[in-house]
Amino acid sequence: MSQGGGTPSAGNPTILHAGKVFIQRDYSDGTSVKFHTRLPPELEGMIERHVFEATINRLNEFYAEAEEGSCGTYCEGCIGCITAYLIYMCSETHYEKTLRKISKFVASQNERIYNPKGLQLIDPTFRGLRVIEITIFDRPGRT
Repeated sequence: MSQGGGTPSAGNPTILHAGKVFIQRDYSDGTSVKFHTRLPPELEGMIERHVFEATINRLNEFYAEAEEGSCGTYCEGCIGCITAYLIYMCSETHYEKTLRKISKFVASQNERIYNPKGLQLIDPTFRGLRVIEITIFDRPGRT
């Protein structure tokens, strides 16, 4: 494991830095937005493995949905091109709508699961979709 914000090795996709754990992108299936689902050792005992994996898997599903090409997304692109992209001043793209759903999902996960355990899941869009940041709060009685 790399400490202090270094680059993780291929076998360990997390970095711990000053009460923060970073879940790295998983490039095993290409460059689409997907994150590693393994529970970092720093979070063991703080959150159940299946809960953590369910959260990351759901985020990965949202990003796959956002990047999915469909007739609607292609038409959306064509209409954008025809209107010199002025249409986007009036409406959101499929990708933007999905990012909004992701933000709501992260907020609900924090409220229901992570915050009560002294953790805070940070929306990956705030980190440029490079990592998922999990902040570990100091709680009285924990060493």
